[in-house]
Amino acid sequence: MLSWAITFLIIAIIAAVLGFGGIAGTATGIAKILFVVFLVLFVASLIFGRGRGPRV
Repeated sequence: MLSWAITFLIIAIIAAVLGFGGIAGTATGIAKILFVVFLVLFVASLIFGRGRGPRV
């Protein structure tokens, strides 16, 4: 998930440098959404993963 967010961020930066404002804005929006989803899933895995004991 994080790799997709970074990919869209790089696409947005390249598009902005080349002057494609619409594509850059869309890619930035997608990158933000994916990053937030990544953070939510990461925090959820930290919270719910602690309830398990060590595996034998």
